[in-house]
Amino acid sequence: MLVGAGYAEAIGHHGELVQGLFEDDGAQLRRALVSLPCPQLKSKASFRANESDHVSVTPASREKARRAAELTINAYGRPGTGGNLAIDSNIPIGRGMGSSTADVLASILAALDWLGIEVASHDVMRIAVSAETACDSTLFKQQAVLFAHRDGIVMEAFRKALPPIDFISIDTTPDVMVDTLEFKPARYDQLEIETFRPLRSLLRTAIKNADARMLGRVATASARINERFLPKPRLSEIETIGARFDAIGIQVAHSGTVVGLMFDAMDQKASVNIDRATGALRQSDFEPKIFRH
Repeated sequence: MLVGAGYAEAIGHHGELVQGLFEDDGAQLRRALVSLPCPQLKSKASFRANESDHVSVTPASREKARRAAELTINAYGRPGTGGNLAIDSNIPIGRGMGSSTADVLASILAALDWLGIEVASHDVMRIAVSAETACDSTLFKQQAVLFAHRDGIVMEAFRKALPPIDFISIDTTPDVMVDTLEFKPARYDQLEIETFRPLRSLLRTAIKNADARMLGRVATASARINERFLPKPRLSEIETIGARFDAIGIQVAHSGTVVGLMFDAMDQKASVNIDRATGALRQSDFEPKIFRH
């Protein structure tokens, strides 16, 4: 049995910049998304083997993470190896901010670190989907990707990272939690499906040209489409406040509770505008939090 411990961490996100139905290379429609990474939010995992024949996890509620570590060891190590997995995360649960996926990815990577091996990203995502049915795209840190979150495949790699975005986070229903996996997937109508095609093209152009404002327009369009499936209370009010202070758009957790007011981090006035918008949101009885890239 290998000794020592394996360690890894994975970041959370603040919902999505876009989520919908998109055509793959075979013209098949797949559910896919582009997450808005939030490196301030992290899940840290450590794995230590022991003499038992099963993997346990602390806290005990992180069953998906435990399953992910177990699947990883069975796939790349000796099946039946026992151990303890410990999770330490600052990612809010039930907000649509990737808490479960970050736990799962950190657990997979910690188990691989203990095994002393590296595997391809698509193999990591395959295990993640097996452990929790769906996952997001935060593993891909070097470039933005359109990710089929229920299939575990990259539909399009945009070759560049997202342009730097600062944002104000607003939890629109702090007393309500959303179980992402239990949430019924959106049933888009034909017009909405057709809208995703030009949105994908605009998204591609925005990333290629590092055009934050275009990215904001794409995110806003996706957020508005999602209102039919999981409406965010007072979204129009949040958007109006953002417009007063030169926000470039809004983005939402499509299966969560948070809304983000987006700002171009390269704009010299962004910091002042964010502070002023934050004050206006507080005056309207919101509880905003600022995240800078």
